[in-house]
Order: sequence, then C-alpha cells, then structure tokens
Amino acid sequence: MATDPRRMLVTCALPYANGSIHLGHMLEHIQADIWVRYQRMRGHQVHFVCADDAHGTPIMLKAQQMGISPEEMIAAVSQEHQGDFAGFNISFDNYHSTHSDENRELAGVIYGRLKESGKIKIRTISQLFDPEKSMFLPDRFVKGTCPKCKSPDQYGDNCDSCGATYSPTELIDPKSAVSGATPVMKDSEHYFFDLPQFEAWLADWVRGSGAIQEEMANKMQEWFESGLQQWDITRDAPYFGFEIPGAPGKYFYVWLDAPIGYMASFKNLCNKRGDIDFDSYWKADSDAELYHFIGKDIAYFHCLFWPAMLEGANFRKPTKVNVHGYVTVNGAKMSKSKGTFIKASTYLKHLDPESLRYYYAAKLNSRIDDLDLNLEDFVSRVNADVVNKLVNLASRNAGFIAKRFDGKLAATCAEPALYAEFANASASIAEAYEAREFSRAIREIMALADKANRYVDDKAPWVIAKQEGADAELQAVCSVGINLFRVLMAYLKPVMPQLAERAEAFLGETLTWDGIAAPLVDHGVAPFKALFSRIESAKVDAMVEASKEDLAKEQSKKPAGPLVDDPISETITYDDFAKIDLRVALIKKAEAVPEAEKLLKLQLDIGGETRQVFAGIKSAYNPEDLEGKLTVMVANLAPRKMRFGMSEGMVLAAGPGGKDLWILEPQEGAQPGMRVK
Repeated sequence: MATDPRRMLVTCALPYANGSIHLGHMLEHIQADIWVRYQRMRGHQVHFVCADDAHGTPIMLKAQQMGISPEEMIAAVSQEHQGDFAGFNISFDNYHSTHSDENRELAGVIYGRLKESGKIKIRTISQLFDPEKSMFLPDRFVKGTCPKCKSPDQYGDNCDSCGATYSPTELIDPKSAVSGATPVMKDSEHYFFDLPQFEAWLADWVRGSGAIQEEMANKMQEWFESGLQQWDITRDAPYFGFEIPGAPGKYFYVWLDAPIGYMASFKNLCNKRGDIDFDSYWKADSDAELYHFIGKDIAYFHCLFWPAMLEGANFRKPTKVNVHGYVTVNGAKMSKSKGTFIKASTYLKHLDPESLRYYYAAKLNSRIDDLDLNLEDFVSRVNADVVNKLVNLASRNAGFIAKRFDGKLAATCAEPALYAEFANASASIAEAYEAREFSRAIREIMALADKANRYVDDKAPWVIAKQEGADAELQAVCSVGINLFRVLMAYLKPVMPQLAERAEAFLGETLTWDGIAAPLVDHGVAPFKALFSRIESAKVDAMVEASKEDLAKEQSKKPAGPLVDDPISETITYDDFAKIDLRVALIKKAEAVPEAEKLLKLQLDIGGETRQVFAGIKSAYNPEDLEGKLTVMVANLAPRKMRFGMSEGMVLAAGPGGKDLWILEPQEGAQPGMRVK
C-alpha cells in the first residue's frame, strides 16, 4: 500500500420511517456506497452505518391512523427499507433505528453535557394547541392564510406562494391539520439549545476545517449574517420519542436525536462486534475520520446544529459533510402522476440495480448540483458503455481462449506498454474516486475501454483465427484484450460490485486495486458466460406504468377528491361576502420574477385602471400564455409591499398548487372592470 490504512466511519442521512425509499434517496446511498467500496479496495478500515429516523409527530399520527403502535409501524418500515438497500447492493455494516437503547443513552449524555455547561436555556413560550386532540401542534401541522401575501392553505412555517417564513402563531385563520379544529394559544415551558453561543466557533469551523464544501460554506455565511437563533429542542406530550431527562411530559424534538442516531448505530455495531472501540472514533481528539453523506435540504442541521452539539458535548466533529443535490427525472421534479416518482422496490422489479448505480456514477461529482435521470439517456448510456464497450471486450476475446487454448492465457503479455498505460491510470482514477468526482472516473475508464476495443479491432483476432500457424499471435492478442478488461473491471468494482463478482468468476481471481499492477499470464480462465444484459426500453416503460399504478393504489386506500383534500371553510354571512370586491381583469402583461421561485408579476387592466399583482402561478403558466386573457381578481384587498414591489390585489385560481393551478377565466362578453357578484 502507498499509504497507511485509515480508519473511517461513514454515514448516510437517516430515512424517515413513515414512507418508502425512492430513487431520490438512492442517489445518496449509491454515492456513499461507491466511495466506501473504493476505500475498502484500498485497504482502509471502513465502518458504514445508517438507521431509520423513527421519532416525531407524523409517525405517531400515521400509526394511529393505521391502528397499530408506532413500534410496530417503524419495525415494518425498517424491514422494507433494508430490503431496498440490499437490493441496490448498499454495503452497510449496520442498519439500526433512532428508537433504540443506544440512542436514548447517547441523547441523554449529550443533553446532560450541554445542560451542565450552560448551553441549554429554559423559557416559557406560547404555542398553538389543538383543543380536540389535546396536543401542541408542530409547524407543519398548522395550516392557514399566509400573513404576508394572504395566500390560503399555507403551512405554519413558510408560504409556498411568496416564500415568506413566519411563526405558526402569525397565520391568519389557523386550523389544525390533525383535526381541523381552530387551535388556541397555550403556554408551555420549553428547552432551547443556545446555538448563538457557538457562532464564532462555527464561523471558524465552517471556513477553516475543510469539512464543508465551498458552495455550502457560502450558504452558511448567509445564515450567519441573518443571525443564529436558539433552537427549540422540546416537544410536548403526546409525542413519539425520548422523554427529556428530568422533564416529565417533555420530549426531545426529532432533530435532536436523529443525528445522534449515527453514533447510536455505530455503538450498536461496536456492541455486536466486540472488536471496535466506540470512544476511539468519537472522542474529541480522535484520529479516525467521520464522513456524512446528506442532501442539501438538511444541510442547516448538519453544518450548524450538529457540529455545535458535538463541540458542546466534547465529541469529535465531522471530517467532511458531503452534500449532494436532488434527483430530477426527464428534466423535471419527480412526479407521481407521471410515473417518475419511482420507488426503489418498483425499480428492482423491472431493472438491474447496477444500471442505476452506473448511471448515477457517470453523472455524480463533488458539487451540490441536481442530477437528472433522463430515462432515454439512461438506456442508451448503460447499453453503450457497459454492454457494448466493457462486456463486449471480454466476450469477443474469451471464445477464442476457451476453444483454441483450453482457457489458458498467454505466458507473457504481448503489449507491455499498452498494459502499463492502463495500469498506471490507477493514480488518476483513484484521485477521482477519493474526491467523489465519480463522473470523471467513469470518463477515464470508458476512454480506456474505447482504446482497448480499438486495439482488438486493429488486431482483428477473428481474422488471425483463420490463418494457419497464427495460434501464438491469436492467444497473445486475446490475452491482452482480456487483461485490459480485467483492469477496467477492477476500476469499476466500487460502482458495479455484482458485475465485478461475475467477472471475477470468469477470470478466476479476486480483483484488487493493487493486483492489476501486473497482468495475468499463463493463467486459466473459466468458460465465458453472459455478464450483463442490455436494458430494454419496454422495461423502463413498464416501470413508469407500475409507478403510476403505485399511486393509484395509494389513492384507492383513502377517500379522494378536492373536498376531502381541502374541506369547505366555515360558513360566512352575505355581509361577509359583500365586503369582497371581485372584478374582471384583463392581463395586459405577465413576466417572471427571477428572485422568486413561484411568482409571476401581472399588470391587470380593470377598466380604466391598471393594477400590479404578484401571483404564485409560475409553475403552472408561461408568462406569454397569460397575456390577453381575462381573469378575476380581488380588487379591494389592501396593497401589500413585497421585496419585488407592491402587490395591489389577488388573482383567483383553483387547484391544489404547483403545476395544478388554473386561473378563473370569465366567459366571452365579460369586460374588464365588471363586478363579479
């Protein structure tokens, strides 16, 4: 080995235990697994752990709806998750749950140390309380009208229409998402992690430790500039989680014990094995390495709260927090209705998991870019690279070796310089794997595959085979081709471990990173068997259709329809309605608001007067398609100053949101300015 073995602990973000694994989740787990398998090939000691995130109000309520205990539900989900990960060859050393004795113990230790050192503050706060369910309501379990833009049916923490953030107590006409009841304010004593105490330390750590990608460090700077806030780590009963020591009826918020689940899963592995020292990995001055692979949606917790908690409790901090982007399918957000929200289990029923592993690797880098799974490109890329270039290289040479030379490779390598070029590429490919620049590694490997196939094309063993007295040349050429395939397969082993295993059975050896330094000579290989099958487009189509069927099954299990999803509001009087002045409006101009993800800026003619209105319909309409249309607006709504300008009313639209929105269009004959009665 060129370097001494390193000791590493690697984790993936913990999947939430109330839903299935989908291909978005698999990006992260495949990325981490490729990196882990590469490190193991280099002889390093790697422990790869994960767990289900099993606490919180959503899990408690879903279990109630199912008529089972939360423990029963999370056990069933854990079994499903582990089956999906095994199906994609994710090589976890341990898969655990945050609802475990180890996690309870470690959460207590960390909380205790933070409390002793003055990092926990206690104060009374007022919260929304569901009087029917007798429970305090977390942010996402309150819905109402946005206090900023007045959009209805918004969650209690942020508005999907204007992007504003706020407290659930600021919502207009709030409703409990659990019972539909109008919540009341109620005081409760809560415990807060005093994150501002760590602001200076965190600023140095984010920039100076090398643990955070530059893009993410820049994002952290925005959060520092807006000021770090104390973090509420308390939830009141009823709640499924761990009770806070010394505080009956108070529970740790799920995000307090979720990252501690990394430690707990490793602790569980240590207890099972008996030969791993937990403290040597987690003590503050540990020389082991700690790597987290996470999505960008949870970076705040992993780059601020988590390292601060570890620092305050005198544990080691992450060596690297590797943040990745989202998965899109065919250039758009994963969609259940289009069949592109694909569950891992659905994929596995139709396609080889290593096809997805290869495709993800071919597009992954160390940045936080989103990755697009273009299904047409997926088929052509895997077939062109894996089947036509890699597997074909072995098959077009193996037949001659088996039939003409009893499966024996030549006694010497006929192309030492060519072989050395392939073997020497290991340094560059290793650097790419280490840096998580998997797409660069794949490019280099496939460039070598092209060169290997050109060599075989130039030598044309099928022509040599017809020439008398050319057996030695035929054996030499085919042996070189198989040896080049061997090198390429060793480089791809972290990405496609099952294909590598079949290649190893053919080659009669275990592929190692260092072993390819010298070619196989005077060595017997097994009769060649098909190593990999082409992807048929029909199977991809069947997978998409099956995903649509999954959605249909989900919907059939519960009542459906607009009134179920959005019940009719409380009764109002005629006088209440008469206060609303609805007017027909002509959309004279529409343009996107670059700074806002969901807003269009509309200029509306209401008959001799023009109003400017910002409407959250960008995902449903192209601006140019709206110009010249009639619609209906609330004309007497108080103007609202937004950071993009003044909004002087509200356009009426129907639908649940996103792309499923339709503005109201009066029939022909209506004129701008007419009152809607």
